[in-house]
Amino acid sequence: MDKLRIVFLGTPDIACGFLSRLAASGHEIAGVVSQPDKPVGRGLKMCCAPVNSLAGELCLDAYKPASKQELHSVIAELKPDLCVVVAYGRLIPESTLALARRGFLNVHFSLLPKYRGAAPVQWALINGEDVTGVTLFWLDKGMDTGPVFLRREEPVLASDDAATLFARLSASGADLLAEGLAKISAGDLVRQPQHGEPSMAPKLTSSDAQLDLSLPAASLYNRVRGLACGPRARLSLELQGRKTLVQVISASLTVVASGSAPVGTVLSVEAGGGFVVKCGDGEDLLVKTVKPEGKREMSGADFLNGLRLKPGDRLR
Repeated sequence: MDKLRIVFLGTPDIACGFLSRLAASGHEIAGVVSQPDKPVGRGLKMCCAPVNSLAGELCLDAYKPASKQELHSVIAELKPDLCVVVAYGRLIPESTLALARRGFLNVHFSLLPKYRGAAPVQWALINGEDVTGVTLFWLDKGMDTGPVFLRREEPVLASDDAATLFARLSASGADLLAEGLAKISAGDLVRQPQHGEPSMAPKLTSSDAQLDLSLPAASLYNRVRGLACGPRARLSLELQGRKTLVQVISASLTVVASGSAPVGTVLSVEAGGGFVVKCGDGEDLLVKTVKPEGKREMSGADFLNGLRLKPGDRLR
């Protein structure tokens, strides 16, 4: 089997496991490319990408091109056989894609063509999918539109949130990448056009995080699960005469006899635990942990106690 000269492109934490796996694969890592440093925190201190930090720990050459032209120059200089991309965060121009002898191989956390875009795991949970997966595909000029190399399904568990599902998909994806590299080394390159109805998974915004209690509780629970890694799901409530945003950190589904109680009614409170709120049709939502605006995380029960709310009162 051929030893491949590989350039890795990735930026956030989720890409680090893939870089570690590549570094131990026996292939030559010619360089690691991530996005430039960004200011973070109140002090706007410049912080480098997790992948860039890991490259330093692994004694790999690291690059942080600030423009498409700089990226093109870096790839041209490194002359890779193959580029592996995991959550790099930028579209790569077609002219740059042509620089790798065997192409750019991307790891995407969905079963393409479903959930093309920046947040496939989150939207799969928000939409209540039972199955998702990982796709290895070849980049082209489109957004996640290139031909498929390999794919692997992964069940979505009822208990999953974005963090747990990301963890399993990352492990599955690393195994799939290793399988793909073995095939490429043996000259077995598959480029199968994507089949099926495409759907999009755009970057999440604050408006996506809003919870509407008039919707079914199952829909709200799925949104809480999908937004577990941010932006957190939130309720916009009128409390003590002013509007306040309350992040919902954790929740579950339950059923409480509620008769004709209107949407938003507190149905029950668990001492030291959460509270159950009436939603739209179907089950009720047990709000376990919240974070009110400007305050620490607390149990749902402590939150209601602080407002002197009790079963039968209504959240507006």
